[in-house]
Amino acid sequence: MKVLLKILSTFFIVSLLCACGEEEYVYPDVLTEFVCLKTNEQGKGAQLITDEGKTWEIPESQRPSDKLTPDSIYRVVSKYVPLPDTEEADVYALQSVIAPLPKAKSEFEDIHTDAVTIQSIWRSGDYLNLILQVMVKDKAHEFGFIDEGITTNEDGSRTLKLTLFHNRDNDVEGFYRKAYLSVPLWHYQDVLTPGDLITFQLNTYKEGMTSRTFIY
Repeated sequence: MKVLLKILSTFFIVSLLCACGEEEYVYPDVLTEFVCLKTNEQGKGAQLITDEGKTWEIPESQRPSDKLTPDSIYRVVSKYVPLPDTEEADVYALQSVIAPLPKAKSEFEDIHTDAVTIQSIWRSGDYLNLILQVMVKDKAHEFGFIDEGITTNEDGSRTLKLTLFHNRDNDVEGFYRKAYLSVPLWHYQDVLTPGDLITFQLNTYKEGMTSRTFIY
C-alpha cells in the first residue's frame, strides 16, 4: 500500500445529491463526518462505522463498488442521513481521506514540510483528523506522516511526536484546494496508554512550523 498519497487524486467515490426534473430538490439534514467505510466480500461499500463505534448499513442501491478491495476499510468523509427506526443510513456522498500509517524519518528518501493552511484539526476515536487548505495549480502533492519518536515526560507519561510530510513538487501556488487527512492512532495502541500525549507538527503559512497537542 502506498504511504504517500497524492492530493490531486482525491475523488468522490459516489455523489447522489441531484435534482429531479424541474422541481427544486430539498436536501435533507445530512451529517458530515469523518468515518470508516467497510467493504463486503464483493468489494462494495457496505457499512459506515463512526468514530464512536456506531455501524450504519448502506442500502444496496447506494453501495459504492468502483475499485474497492473486498473486506477492507477505507477512511472517508461522508454525508449521510440515518433512517428512522433502522440500522441503515442513506449515503449522499463519500470522499476519500489520506490516511497512511506514520513512518520513521529513515524510511523517507527526502523530508519535505511544505506549508499548508490549517482549517481544522481534532482527535476523534482512533484518529487524528485534519482539514487543510493547500495552494495548488496542476501538480500532484504528496502527503504522509513522519514518526519522530516517543519521549518520556517528567510525570511518567509519554509524548508521541508526529510531523506532516508535504511535498508540493514546486507546484505554482495558484488556488486553494481542500485536503482531508487522518492519522491512524490505533497504530500506537500497544505503545501508548490513556493520558499520554500526541504532538502534531506542521508547517503553515501563518505560523511557520507550529504544533498542536492532544491527549491519547
